[in-house]
Order: sequence, then structure tokens, then C-alpha cells
Amino acid sequence: MKTRTLLLTLTLGGSLALAGCAGNPPTEQLASASAVIKSAEAAGGPEFAPADMKTAKDKMSQAQVLMQDHQYEQARRLIEQAEADARVAERRALAGKAQRSLDDAQQGVQQIREEGSRTPIIVQ
Repeated sequence: MKTRTLLLTLTLGGSLALAGCAGNPPTEQLASASAVIKSAEAAGGPEFAPADMKTAKDKMSQAQVLMQDHQYEQARRLIEQAEADARVAERRALAGKAQRSLDDAQQGVQQIREEGSRTPIIVQ
């Protein structure tokens, strides 16, 4: 009876160990997240959301290490987080650019108002 219990325990333990290694590498998710990070960079993420960009890139690096170690589920989670961080960076960059444009437009309007309120110099 003890032999049977030992055999069952070893079988179950081996199955769990293999299940942890099983699965496919999340290569499609990695490619998708990489594209989102590039898009965030192009949108101005490093300027307007440097912390989010760094977090996204760090998580991608960690995910790549996990993939090399065949820890695909943990890598998949980090890739998803990296993609979300990059999307936040991209949105912040777009919002920052829009705010900058608004500020520039308001400054232009203010300059026009100031020029219009000056007393005209009449030369005769």
C-alpha cells in the first residue's frame, strides 16, 4: 500500500512539474507588445511618460528572460502588463502633445490680443 501511495505521489508531482513547463511560448503576444511599445515611443512616450516607458521596457526584458527559462505563463503575464504600460505611455504622450498645442495656441491668441491693445503709432 505504501508503494502505491509513493508511486501516486511521484506521478502527481511529475505531472505538476511538467505542467509548469508545458505550453507554448507567447511569441505572438511578445510581438504585439513590442509593436505597442514602438508606437508609444513614436508618439512621444519617452518625453511625456518616461516612467511608464521604462516600466514597459523593463517588463519586456524580464519576460524575455522568463521565456528563455520556459516559464511561459509568467512571461505572458509580464508581456500583458508591459503592453498595458506602453498603452498608458502612448495615451499620456498624445495628451501631452495636445496640451502643448493648446498652450501654444493660447499663447498665440494672447500675443495677438496684446498687439491689438497697443496704442497705434501714427506717423505723419
